Amino acid sequence: MAYNPDSFTHKAERKGVELLVDAAIKHTSKDRQKAMMQFIDLAQKFIGDTWDPAAYDRMRDAISTTDKKWYKYISGLFDDINPKQMKALAVNVGYEAGIRGYKQTREMEKKYNCNIPWIILMDPTSACNLRCTGCWAAEYGHTLALTYEQLESVVKQGRELGIHAYVMTGGEPMMRKKDIIKLAEEFQDCYFLFYTNGTLIDDEFCEDMSRVGNVSPNISIEGFKEANDGRRGEGVFDKIMHAMDLMKKHKCLFGASICYTSVNYKVVTSDEFLDMLIEKGCKMIWYFHYMPVGCGASTNLLLTPEEREYMIERVRWIRGYDTGKPIMAIDFQNDGEYIHGCIAGGKYYLHINPNGDVEPCVFIHYSSANIKNQTLLEALQQPLFMEYRKNQPFNHNYLQPCPMLENPEKLRAMVKASGAKSTDMEAPEDVDALCDKCEDYAKTWAPVAEKHWEEKHFTRSDGKESGSMQAVK
Repeated sequence: MAYNPDSFTHKAERKGVELLVDAAIKHTSKDRQKAMMQFIDLAQKFIGDTWDPAAYDRMRDAISTTDKKWYKYISGLFDDINPKQMKALAVNVGYEAGIRGYKQTREMEKKYNCNIPWIILMDPTSACNLRCTGCWAAEYGHTLALTYEQLESVVKQGRELGIHAYVMTGGEPMMRKKDIIKLAEEFQDCYFLFYTNGTLIDDEFCEDMSRVGNVSPNISIEGFKEANDGRRGEGVFDKIMHAMDLMKKHKCLFGASICYTSVNYKVVTSDEFLDMLIEKGCKMIWYFHYMPVGCGASTNLLLTPEEREYMIERVRWIRGYDTGKPIMAIDFQNDGEYIHGCIAGGKYYLHINPNGDVEPCVFIHYSSANIKNQTLLEALQQPLFMEYRKNQPFNHNYLQPCPMLENPEKLRAMVKASGAKSTDMEAPEDVDALCDKCEDYAKTWAPVAEKHWEEKHFTRSDGKESGSMQAVK
């Protein structure tokens, strides 16, 4: 039976979730702790035994008293974010994407025998009002764009597969800000994140975000004023601070997107930097490991094993149960153990560039499918994605998740086996050249990663994994 996101059954179930969420939000002004407990009860009702029952107990314990860090963080969400966005988070991200959508994508994966992602990243445009050093989008040039109809088609096709979460990258997505809002208005059961340099956010756009509810930005920032403006241009840091102030005033949810390198990794995880973001109203940090993508990309910005070890421990301290700061932090490279390695190639996400090429990852620019002349499902069944599916995970050690950075021989083999071509618009990069840049890094990181893995995830005599791997499965 085909999945219909607009069926009566789906709509009725969604309405029930909305009523429960509305009731919980209503309680926040009377009994905040009760409201938080209601959200956990709601999650357990719909997620069920997909999570270990102990996980729900741990969440309840985290908000059991008002002096706990996570109680303060969640309470701050209710105080600082407008109710419509809070509801969209709970219903669209929690229920539609995280619960019902996730279940549906897994069913579609079995039906079509290919990876079906949980989330889709797409670039509305390659145009940008800045030209930041090291940005992968800069390689595409500034003349490419997907039409609104093409963006709309991707979402329509995605919904039919159970996908309700979409991320806009670029280029600068805010060059198409009216289309972002239009998509959010048209697809009120989906959630739209976007990564932005922040310089084009104004009062009008904040009002639009508050009105539609299901849109929120992540602002790219790599440090304080000197470092940020050194990469992005003079005056950009002050514009970012202004954008954050505007969103805080309008009670808009937003996060920060940070590319960490051998130069800035300590600054962007420092107490001073984190406290600044929290004071500005930032609720989440997305940390991305620097990738040497593109002809001429420097390998000097790659972290040493010692620097990467620091990032692992520091990010986990930041978001710790009792330690750190009242902000959620995710490190995509080092959190591979919680998502079972690489999530690209349609396993949980894919990337559509502004030319329509359907790529496995925002950092891996190879493809043999284009959304302009193929369906989304056909793109998911392209040879390169099938190679991903066949080879995932790329390493038994999830601290070595990437087929490019930590396992370059894997990406080299998959691109050649699939016949995928470079989708770089300015200077096509041969896969051997790209993987050669990662060889030394992979070799030096491997023994350190293995040591970490053996210490924390040893295998018991009965063959079962111990430690935190049991908790995340």
